[in-house]
Amino acid sequence: MPEQSDQLQIPRHVAIVMDGNGRWARQRGRPRTFGHKVGSSKVHDIVEESKELGIEVLTLFAFSSENWKRPKSEVTFLMDLMIQMLKKEIRKLEEKGVQVRFIGQRELLPEKLLKVIRDSEARTRNNNALILQIAASYGGQWDITQAARSLAGKVARGELLPEQIDEQTFAAELAFSDLPDADLFIRTGGELRISNFMLWQAAYAEFYFTDVLWPDFTVDEYHNALRHFSKRQRRFGQTGEQVSG
Repeated sequence: MPEQSDQLQIPRHVAIVMDGNGRWARQRGRPRTFGHKVGSSKVHDIVEESKELGIEVLTLFAFSSENWKRPKSEVTFLMDLMIQMLKKEIRKLEEKGVQVRFIGQRELLPEKLLKVIRDSEARTRNNNALILQIAASYGGQWDITQAARSLAGKVARGELLPEQIDEQTFAAELAFSDLPDADLFIRTGGELRISNFMLWQAAYAEFYFTDVLWPDFTVDEYHNALRHFSKRQRRFGQTGEQVSG
């Protein structure tokens, strides 16, 4: 927990691309799967700290739409790792008031993982200390496409006129439309791209890129990102004078 003197401005919604597991493992002469396993252990600390700080939503990019292109053995390992993590942590999450949600193309996920996902969501549905949102088989382009398809269907059925479609009606069809957009977008691992994550919902997010690989991302590193966020002036199209004045 940071000192009060830090005077952190706490974002409502933090989104994290947990990158660098494979490179972390290779640096140690170990297989990529070892990096994923060590990286998964960091999730507990970041979830716990987010809850303590009063962050409302934490979204973790666990598996992207493009990650299906990886070797089958690695994909299988990642699916099994998610199952293991959920089974291991769900009781603690339930007790601590954390609500678990999954976003993404569920139809592509294996049934054994879907079963654990449904159980986790059901057990934590009424919790409100923190919403932990896990993006699995998720991509921002897919999210926008499925929203457009939904709206096109409403127009075809006569439920909606094309001229009634605006930013608000479109956003209502996106994943997690009932939650605030991302305020702080963190990417570990040194890459300077968003990799098809939250293309719409991160439109006004503050970005924080760090060279730290995910298995080395500590609570202190998390505080560094929050301190950077606290120094940003969020103008949302206004001038600095308008915001500060």
